Amino acid sequence: MSTSTTQIDGVSVTTQASVYFEGKCVSHSLTLPDGTKKSVGVVLPAALTFGTAAPEIMECVAGGCEYKLAGTDAWVSVKAGEQFSVPGNSSFDIRVSEAFHYICHYG
Repeated sequence: MSTSTTQIDGVSVTTQASVYFEGKCVSHSLTLPDGTKKSVGVVLPAALTFGTAAPEIMECVAGGCEYKLAGTDAWVSVKAGEQFSVPGNSSFDIRVSEAFHYICHYG
């Protein structure tokens, strides 16, 4: 059985949200005491393409999505408690039919 992260303690939060794709994705940046960076947000129903600089792990904490990594043809479904990895300097397509709540772990 998979589980979702429900709380991240002891972090610094950037209070101004990052808003992408005309409000279809909204996130807040977090910095952990050890300097690790994450973002927490939601993607509303849409079909979008995200680019990555560093490798990322997208953790689904509620809702779900389908994603397709750059250079692949396969759409993969993800639901709460599951995650997927995206290489750095790459991109992924995402299809969301209900709000997709996520934590992005930067690597």
